This record gives sequence, C-alpha cells and structure tokens, in this order.
Amino acid sequence: MSQESHSPLTALGQAARAAAHVLAVTTTAQKNRALAAIADALEANSSAILAANAKDIEAARASGMGDAMLDRLLLNEARLAGIIGDVRKVIVLDDPVGSELESRVLENGLRLSRRRVPIGVIGVIYEARPNVTIDIASLCLKTGNASILRGGRETFHSNLALVQVIQQALELSGLPAASVQYIDNPDRALVTELLRLDRYVDMIIPRGGAGLHKMCKEQSTIPVIIGGFGISHTFVDASADLARALDVIENAKVQRPSACNALDTLLVHQAIAAEFLPALVARMNQCHVTLVADGNAQALLKGAKQLREAGPEDFDTEWLSLTLGVKLVKDVDEALAHMREHNAGHSDAILTNDLAHAERFINGAGSAAVYVNASTRFTDGGQFGLGAEVAVSTQMLHARGPMGLVELTSYKWVGQADYLSRP
Repeated sequence: MSQESHSPLTALGQAARAAAHVLAVTTTAQKNRALAAIADALEANSSAILAANAKDIEAARASGMGDAMLDRLLLNEARLAGIIGDVRKVIVLDDPVGSELESRVLENGLRLSRRRVPIGVIGVIYEARPNVTIDIASLCLKTGNASILRGGRETFHSNLALVQVIQQALELSGLPAASVQYIDNPDRALVTELLRLDRYVDMIIPRGGAGLHKMCKEQSTIPVIIGGFGISHTFVDASADLARALDVIENAKVQRPSACNALDTLLVHQAIAAEFLPALVARMNQCHVTLVADGNAQALLKGAKQLREAGPEDFDTEWLSLTLGVKLVKDVDEALAHMREHNAGHSDAILTNDLAHAERFINGAGSAAVYVNASTRFTDGGQFGLGAEVAVSTQMLHARGPMGLVELTSYKWVGQADYLSRP
C-alpha cells in the first residue's frame, strides 16, 4: 500500500475532491441559499460559539500569550455580528463562476471563449484568527471550491464550534458537509502531510507569520499563495499636509495594531522633520505608542514618553503592537530604497501634495496595495468591496492584494461549433 493510503488526511482529501465535483455544478441560487443558512445558523448558535472562544482565550492567557495575539483570537458579540454580516454580503456579490473573460469566433467558425471555473480544493493554514474560518468557508462556497482548514492550536475550540455550525447548515441546504472540513488533530506533522496532498488539494493559502510562509514554500508540492506578511510603510513627503497626515498615521498605527495592514515604519522627509516630528511625538504619546527611531530622528523625538534607538533588525519587524519605527529620508527615492531593503510588499502609502512624487511612489513601490494620502488599513476584502477575503497575497503571480471571489477562480477554454471536425 502507498504511504498516502495510511495518511489520516487522505479521507479528508477524497471527501473534499468529491464535494468539489458537486460544487462545480451547483447553481448560484443554491450556493446563496447555503450561505444564508450558514449566516442564520451562526446567529442562532452565537452563544455556543462565544463560549467556545472564551475557552480559547482563557487557555491563551494562561499560556502567556501577548495582547496582540489575544486580540486576533478574540470573538465577542460585535465581532461575530460583523462576521455574520460579511457572510450576507457575499450572498449579494456577483458569482464569477461561469462568466466569460473573452470570446471570439475563429475563421473556421469555432467560437472560442475563456470561462471562469472553481479552482477545486483549497487548503488553508492559519493562526489565531477564528474569523478566517468563516471568511474562507463563505468565499470558497460562493466560488464552488471545497476547503480543508487547519487553524492554530490556540483557536481549537472556536474553530470546532464554527465548522460544526457550517457543516450542519450545508447539510440542511442539500450540499456536502465535506465542502468545508477542519483538521482537528493538533499534531503539526499533519500540516506537512497537507502540504503534500497534491492528489486532492489544488492550492495552499497560509495565513500567519513569516515562519509559516517559509515552511509552506519549502515543503509544499502544491502551489502556495504567499501573503499576509510584510512591513507596512508610510512616507511623509515634504509637501504633505502635516496636520492631516497625523490623522492618517494615527489610524494606520492605532486603530488595530495587531492587523497585518497596520503601520510598522514611518519614513519622514528630512526637510520637514524638525517641524513634523514634535507633533508626531505629541500624537503618539496620547496613543501610548512606543517609537523606535534611527539616530537622526531620535534627536527630534526627545519628548516621546516611550522611545528607543532602532537596532539592526527593527526595521524588518512587523510589530503587531503599539510600536512604530521612525526614520528620516532625503526624498521619494530613498524612501523606496528603504522599503525594498526592508520587506515592503503588503501595504505602503505616501502622504503628499505633489502629483509627480505620488506617481513616482506608486510606480516604484513593489507593494500589493499602494496608497496616496490614505491609511494602509484599507487593505481588506471588506473595505475593497469584495465581501471578505481569504488572504492578502503579496506575490506577483495569479493574485495580488486582498483575495476575494475572482481570485478563487481559474478558467477553462470553451470551444463551440456546428459539428466542426477538423482544425
């Protein structure tokens, strides 16, 4: 017998593949009814879901988990209501499956088109975010994809409760419960097995830190979508409206510092540093933000309540907390050079009133999402009108930025003719 036949994941893979075949021919109306049933079931079972999440929070606190990760893990009534609302938003979005990308008739009479189709089976490995379970399930279902989910140990009770509700709703809707499956064994060896289950799984999406992405890239025999990690930068140009720039910076850093699109490094044009940095200090002091600055900036940040000099790795750190790196640069090009050296690729912004500088920044930044005079916090499937997201891709191929419905499809060529027999 093959090694695969002994794998505990083989049965999940086979069931997911069978479910994907069913979903591929399921109508949009059927999928929408299933999504409505999931939203209703989540609402009806909210008390049980929140109780399961409370167990995870209690265990996480006991283990010494930091505030940033606890915030990612937490579900409350408002967050759960938001998640349920996102499911209902997906219902009203256009189903991309079956839509034509292009169509033309060849000289021989063959009508040739490219039509969107589901990818098949999506494997998702993620950490600490129970909302991801719902996002993945709803977006995959809408696009006719089956999913195999592997959450972190810290979300065990939350995810089991969520998936149980989803599977019950699927069955009541007449769709396979195996359309959404969860690996409930915490053994990390199963992650490696999932990464090599290429007979059944078509795409792997990791959502977590750099270590998780590195492991997936190195060990997977399945195509991997890389994303979610990257140092987010904002460059304050010499022409920026400095008072309004502070509002954008505060939002990007403070609104939800544990998010992957929160601001990590602030690059400030040296020509305005003497005027701008004292104002930054006052605002960040109000928000209890620790500033980590290079030598030139440090001298202008002396009023900061929490300030330290930047070390060799600090500008490569995704803070996920109320910490902000600060560095002075001489122009747009030096800002871009710093970003290229320090893991830009997720969400980056320029604050400027100079159109030429804005265009230079847009063209020079290699980020999946680039902003002019806006917060990096907008990099989100819901904010982009995608309903939700399965990940924020930072790679160049297939998909970039928040991955919504369209990014969960592939395409096939369709040729139609009147019994055409020869090329």
